[in-house]
Amino acid sequence: MKRRELGRSGLRVSPLCLGGNVFGWTADEAMSFALLDAWVDAGFNFIDTADVYSGWVPGHVGGESETVIGKWLKQSGKRDEVVLATKVGNAMSPDRKGLKPAWIRQAVEDSLRRLQTDHIDLYQSHVDDPDTPVAETLQAYAELVRAGKVRVIGASNFTAARLAESLRTSSELGLPRYQSLQPLFNPIDRQAFEDELEPLCLAQGVGVINYYGLAAGFLPGKYRQPEDASTSARGKTVVARYLNPRGLRVLAALDAVAARHGSTPGQVALAWQMARPAITAPIASATSLPQLAELVAAAELQLTTTDGAEIDAASA
Repeated sequence: MKRRELGRSGLRVSPLCLGGNVFGWTADEAMSFALLDAWVDAGFNFIDTADVYSGWVPGHVGGESETVIGKWLKQSGKRDEVVLATKVGNAMSPDRKGLKPAWIRQAVEDSLRRLQTDHIDLYQSHVDDPDTPVAETLQAYAELVRAGKVRVIGASNFTAARLAESLRTSSELGLPRYQSLQPLFNPIDRQAFEDELEPLCLAQGVGVINYYGLAAGFLPGKYRQPEDASTSARGKTVVARYLNPRGLRVLAALDAVAARHGSTPGQVALAWQMARPAITAPIASATSLPQLAELVAAAELQLTTTDGAEIDAASA
């Protein structure tokens, strides 16, 4: 499988990234292990999670996903076969959040322990922290890089202005730079990324690993009428957000392109994203082996110019 460089980091990753938000939540430990094994066996190497996953679930406290991945890494012995990404900064509790150096130093040790590894390949600022000077955050990351605990750093959910400020600060002070950005982007959620973030990432050589690549399950066509909200744990949220005339128009375009290629709407949505010059690897999750097989097949799908234009027009 052809790998893509993540920003200017030297890390080479598969064109799709497996989202770990479901591990220990809607995919139990046994299924998570099976999914991770199948992902690597299919030639993919990129896995993304966060310390806060899945703290939103009643009875969870955060760290569940990292813990599952750590157990799998120990059992499988496949640590050297994956590029492992996790995040810091989103609120684990009122006093465990943000990008202050003291919290980053503690959080990385917690993540390393849960992941059962001595280093994180891509450590990302999960959300911006306007109360902490950019230079202080980057200096904390520099210490982790020097110590060998982190290879490169990335940002998630940053505005273009704050990402640009961070990149300037890195250059001026000789500190590690954000090599990747993790924004919301898919054929429905386009404008926020395309208006300012996409041009900045292209100009500055920042890799993009967009989340919600399948719009939380909407783009595969799982939710086509209000009653479909009952089919999953996040169905109500997905239906409320995407089941509208524009969302159905995008689904119709994906259906049409999929029919021409003998593929599925979800595969077409991911192929459309992977074809964009700014995108390094969309992030998508799976809770079953058939869903994972669909992700794997998406990486082989080549869309035509006509296909892309049809999706662009429907989602504009």
